[in-house]
Amino acid sequence: MEVKLLESLSQVDAASWNGLAKGAYPFLRHEFLLALEQSGAVSEKSGWLPRHLLVFNAGELCAIMPMYLKYHSRGEYVFDQQWANAYHQHGLDYYPKWLAAIPFTPCQGPRFAVKPGVNADETLVLLLATVKQLALQHGASSWHCLFPDPQQLALLQNAQLSIREGVQFQWFNKGYGHFDDFLQTLSASKRKMVKRERRKVIEQGVQLQKIQGKDISEGQWQVFFQFYALTYLKKGSQPYLNLAFFRQIAETMPGQLLLVFALKDASPVGAALSFIGEGTLYGRYWGCYEEYDSLHFEACYYQGIDYCIEHGLAKFDSGAQGEHKIARGFEPVTTYSAHWIQDGRFAEAIADFLRRERLEVQTYKAEAATYLPFKKCGAD
Repeated sequence: MEVKLLESLSQVDAASWNGLAKGAYPFLRHEFLLALEQSGAVSEKSGWLPRHLLVFNAGELCAIMPMYLKYHSRGEYVFDQQWANAYHQHGLDYYPKWLAAIPFTPCQGPRFAVKPGVNADETLVLLLATVKQLALQHGASSWHCLFPDPQQLALLQNAQLSIREGVQFQWFNKGYGHFDDFLQTLSASKRKMVKRERRKVIEQGVQLQKIQGKDISEGQWQVFFQFYALTYLKKGSQPYLNLAFFRQIAETMPGQLLLVFALKDASPVGAALSFIGEGTLYGRYWGCYEEYDSLHFEACYYQGIDYCIEHGLAKFDSGAQGEHKIARGFEPVTTYSAHWIQDGRFAEAIADFLRRERLEVQTYKAEAATYLPFKKCGAD
């Protein structure tokens, strides 16, 4: 087998890439990753230098792994700045580093794809050997694989990588036929809370509208982008993505987009954009001009739950952070990242840190589960 390094997704045709990526996970698709590059959201200037790995066997593409050379840790959602500081304190460079991840996307999914019939363990060993060689060539300190799905975790563990754990909150469809069926699983107090939040939105004169990707107009994309950008600007930072990115995915993968508009007096006041996978809805971007009581919960959570129930999707992955999701039926789940550190001394120290951190994360997850709103057996 032969490994090739690509500087852009434009160097491989979409059909070949997507033939391995499949369509279940929208963020691994050629269209999504290419839009990041061609819009400039991912570039050397932004500190995300594309360097994707392709594996060929007798000239046939048999494995892919999107990868980036990083000069900072922004937009990753797995925080390793302390590691970078430790390197700096010892007079060493932590950056650049290699990253196998989907930029700005803390959603679990495949981080490499292998053709059926090809040995995945052997392919990953080959990919990692290539990464280690590239690390020497580019002076990179490490390689990190962020938010791999649990199915690929065993492969990463078999490769003797250090595993880091985290916690997110996701909603699971337990065969509900209607939103009220979900409400009936909640304790009386939490059921009243959700009903009250949904009612408050209506009482403020705000209406919600779901729009499929193919039906989103250019004007609606412009308004949505203003909302999205405001989310960052209110915090004094710049948005990771630009309007060109959203325009491109609107053209190339509209079937996997869902926009929820919040309207007051027929004018948009907020919006949430989600991606539709095979069995999973991924809530990604939100913004509003001004705050309305409970509107964030309605647009970002309850509308997504409604959509999952209506379309038979098994899971709603609403992204990183957000303990307030627990009271609204989002359950704690473990997320993972895998790490290879070139310097043996730091590798040992980081592995020890991860062992201790893992116990804290598991304790936190167990405690978070005790606050779930579901009623006990036999209770109202």
